[in-house]
Amino acid sequence: MSTDEPTGLKRGLTNYGDFDFSLYLRRSFAGSMGYSKAMLERPVIGIANSASGLNNCHRHFPELIEAVKRGVLAAGGLPLDFPTISLGEVYLSPTSMMYRNLMAIDTEEMVRAQPLDAVVLVGGCDKTVPAQLMGAVSANVPAVQLLAGPMMAMRFEGERLGACTDCRRFWGQYRAGTIDKPRIQSIEGNLAVTAGTCAVMGTASTMACIAETLGMALPGSAAIPAVHADRLRAAEASGALAMQLARTKLTPDRIVTEKSVENALRMLLAVGGSTNAIIHLTAIAGRRGIDISLKRLNELSDSTPVLVDLKPTGQFYMEDFHAAGGVGAVLRELKPLLHLDCMSVTGETLGERLARPAGYVDRNVIRSHGEPFLPYGGLVALFGSLAPDGAILKRSAANPKLFETEGRAVVFSSLEDLSQRIDDPNLDVTPQDFMVLQNAGPKSGSGMPEAGYLPIPSKLARAGLKDMVRISDARMSGTAFGTIVLHVAPEAATGGPLGLVRNGDRIRLSVRDRRIDLLVAEDELGRRRATLPPRPPGPARGYRKLYDDHVLQADKGCDFDFLRATRGIF
Repeated sequence: MSTDEPTGLKRGLTNYGDFDFSLYLRRSFAGSMGYSKAMLERPVIGIANSASGLNNCHRHFPELIEAVKRGVLAAGGLPLDFPTISLGEVYLSPTSMMYRNLMAIDTEEMVRAQPLDAVVLVGGCDKTVPAQLMGAVSANVPAVQLLAGPMMAMRFEGERLGACTDCRRFWGQYRAGTIDKPRIQSIEGNLAVTAGTCAVMGTASTMACIAETLGMALPGSAAIPAVHADRLRAAEASGALAMQLARTKLTPDRIVTEKSVENALRMLLAVGGSTNAIIHLTAIAGRRGIDISLKRLNELSDSTPVLVDLKPTGQFYMEDFHAAGGVGAVLRELKPLLHLDCMSVTGETLGERLARPAGYVDRNVIRSHGEPFLPYGGLVALFGSLAPDGAILKRSAANPKLFETEGRAVVFSSLEDLSQRIDDPNLDVTPQDFMVLQNAGPKSGSGMPEAGYLPIPSKLARAGLKDMVRISDARMSGTAFGTIVLHVAPEAATGGPLGLVRNGDRIRLSVRDRRIDLLVAEDELGRRRATLPPRPPGPARGYRKLYDDHVLQADKGCDFDFLRATRGIF
C-alpha cells in the first residue's frame, strides 16, 4: 500500500464510470446507516465476522466484535463488521477441510473489494484461522488476527474433562465395552460446556499459537480462554491495533516471511501441536511463495523439544497453558533457536518482545529447554516407497514401542469399506498388523476428512488393545492420539503407492530412519498399477468441481494451485 492512496470510504470506489459520482453515492448510502459526516471521514476498519449458529466455537463472537469496535472507535476509526463463511468443524459434510479454501477466497476477496484501511480477522474453529490468514496474506491489506480462545475444561465426577481428547478416550472405552450407554451419555453432556475452541492442544489452539508466533496476532492472546475477561480486552486492543496498522500500513507480506514461518514451525513442534497445522501453515506460507520442506521439518524437529505437558501429548488443558505463561513463555525457552528480527503486527520485532521482563511460568505445564517434556519435536515426516512425497506422524502422541516395527497390511479401500468391516468379528486382524485406509485424501471425493484416526477393531478393543499402527492419506483431529501415519502423498486416488497396497503385504515403519516402506517388489507393483481401474469422474459442476480440479496434495498444503504465489523455496 502506498502512502498517498485514498483512505476510508474513498478507497476502492465502485466503478460507475464517474468516480466523483461513486463517492457521492457511497456517502449517501453510508449516511443512511445513521453515521455522521465526521464519522464517515474516519479510516475504515473492517471486522471479518465468522460467527454462525452452526459454529459453537464462535458463539461469543457478538460480544468480541463489540469489544473490537470499542477499540477502533477509541482510536479514531470507523469499525464496520461484515460476514464471511464460517466453518463449524462438526457440522460440515463431508469435512470442513473441503471448504477451507472457499473461506480463504471469501475472506481475500471481501478484504480486497471493500474500502478497508485495515481488518480484524475474528476466527477460532479449526479451519477458520487458516482460511483467514491465507486470505489476508493474499489480499495483503493490514490485518490482525483475533482468536476465539479455548473453552474451559469441566469437572465431572471428580475428573476434569475437555473436548476433544477426552471425547475420544471415553468413546474408545465405550467401544471396548468398559463403559455402558448411560455412562457415555452422561459424559457427552460434560465435554464441551462453554464457548470457545477445544480445550486441548488441538488444531484450533495450535493455529492460535502459530498465528501469535508468526506475528499476526496480539502478543499473549493465543491461549486466553474464550470466556475470560482478558479475551474481551484482547479484542478491544486488537481494534486499536488495527487503527495503528491503518496508519503505519504494515502489511502481512512484511510479517509472514521465511524466518517467521520457521519460527512458527518451531512453535508447532514445541507445543506438540496438531498434524493439521503443518498442512495449514504450508498453505499460508504458499500464499507468500514460500515452500515448506518436510525434510526441513525433520531437521527442526530434531532440535526442538516438546516443552508443554498438554493433552493429547500430556495431561493439562489450554486454560492451564494460559495460566502457566502461554506462548510467550514457550518463545522465551526457544529464544536461542528463533529468528528474533521478525516483525509483528505491533510494529516490534520478536526480539524486542522477548527483551521485556518475563512473567510467571508454571514449570509443571511449560518445561524449560534444558528439562523438556520430550527431547524431540512433536511431529516427524516420513518418506519411503509408500510415501515418496512424505507422510506425517505425531510422535509425541504415539507409542514409542511401535516406532521400529514391521507388520502385515489390513486394507480398507474406502471410508465406506472401513465403516462396514471394522467391527466385523470375522475381520482378519491382529494387534501386530498395520491397518491401511485408502482413498481418503484431498482428491478422493471426501475432501481429506479426519478419518485417519482409524478405530481399533472392536474385537481387539474389547481384548484391551489401545493402539496399533494405522496408515492413511487422510487427516486426524489435533485432539487425537496414537501411532498413526497421515497425509500419505501422493494419495491413493491419484495413483500413489498407497492405492497399491493389498491385504497381507508387509510394511516397515522406522521413525528413527524417517521411513515408511511397502515391502513389495517393484515389478509386482507395476502389475498392480496396470490393473488399477480409471479414476471415477469427479463432480460435474459447482465448487466441488473447482476443488477436485485444483486442490493440491498434502505436502503442498491442500491449497488450490491457482491461489499459491510463486517465489522461493524454504
